Amino acid sequence: LNLKLAALGQPVSASAAEAELIAIARPLLRNFEIRDRLLRNHHCPADARIQAFLDEYLRDARPHGAPRLPGRTLVLDRPGLARLISLPAEADEFQSPHLRSYRVQQGVLHNPVSDRRTTKGVFHIAEGGYPVPADKLAVPARTFAALLEAALSPPAESLTVPFTAGNEQTAQLFVSLLLRPIVCPATGLDPEKTMEIRFFAPATLVSNLDFVETIFGNAGDPQLPENDAALDFAHWTGHSGCVILAPHLVGLKKAALGLPHVTEATERQRRDGMAWESEDELYNSGGAFKICARDHRGVIVTIIADNYYGYCKKEVKTQISFAANLYGSCEEEHAGGAIAFPTYVLGQDFFAGRTTGLRKSTLEWALQVLGNLTEARPEGYAVDRRYEDIFY
Repeated sequence: LNLKLAALGQPVSASAAEAELIAIARPLLRNFEIRDRLLRNHHCPADARIQAFLDEYLRDARPHGAPRLPGRTLVLDRPGLARLISLPAEADEFQSPHLRSYRVQQGVLHNPVSDRRTTKGVFHIAEGGYPVPADKLAVPARTFAALLEAALSPPAESLTVPFTAGNEQTAQLFVSLLLRPIVCPATGLDPEKTMEIRFFAPATLVSNLDFVETIFGNAGDPQLPENDAALDFAHWTGHSGCVILAPHLVGLKKAALGLPHVTEATERQRRDGMAWESEDELYNSGGAFKICARDHRGVIVTIIADNYYGYCKKEVKTQISFAANLYGSCEEEHAGGAIAFPTYVLGQDFFAGRTTGLRKSTLEWALQVLGNLTEARPEGYAVDRRYEDIFY
């Protein structure tokens, strides 16, 4: 981990660093850092596809170009790295405005400031793609662009890498994760189909990515060709997703995000609260929310203005549903419940009057149904006439 930080030109954790190893590798790491800086505007293949979508989607709202995804991030390219980063090297506790993390005997414990959420007023969708359902809030594309720009410019303190907390100089970065969740399982001769999802979060929220990784796995380094979904066409649905965590968006003002005054707003904008009377009005009344942009190209980008773990997991499931709907012949269900019906194997012959019911059965009733197939014994049980090792 210290080598990865050094390669990005960031301070390492002094308590965990092996000074001799870092000193030996320093020239090589410095060379890598310089090359990486020269390529800071170069995105990995997955990010390039997402950025191309944003550029096109926001072309009218942002003629000068859409906000750019982070080019230099601390890539969580192996399972468990996020958990290691989430706590200081030689401390058992880390605190930020959004959560408290502790090292315990079982591993780690993360306590978000708020671990309960309501879904009322949470789901916002940017206009310009697929139609916005009536039960969701429609957001102008220019407002989505402003939220995206703010999401990618978090406060410096939220970028602190917990692993380096306590040092005189701390590393400050975005962390990123690549997922390849299954959209359609393997059936017959057809292999399983997956989509690609990229997560970005300020480093203090790395525990959210640890949570998501535990559920959906880690797809490795997105820069490597063997992890490029486009080169794995046999297993890729052709759909890409992106999730950006940005709890610092809560508290932004409607007017600053480009929403219209009520006198200039449409009826739906007034209904959805996407207009303002006073310049001090807060977007979404100052509450947590998530907003996405998606269209027929099969790319969906979501900003979550919260660090609630449940939203991260549910958003992956939502993006799987998006890919499943566009891919066809498969469906993703994540309502959290199921309708169950009793079923019976009735054999080759069916007799309506003798169908097994839901009532509790007695031995006497069962022997009556079985008829001459059993032989009753005075001790209170019966033996099958054909198979003597079967007892009733």
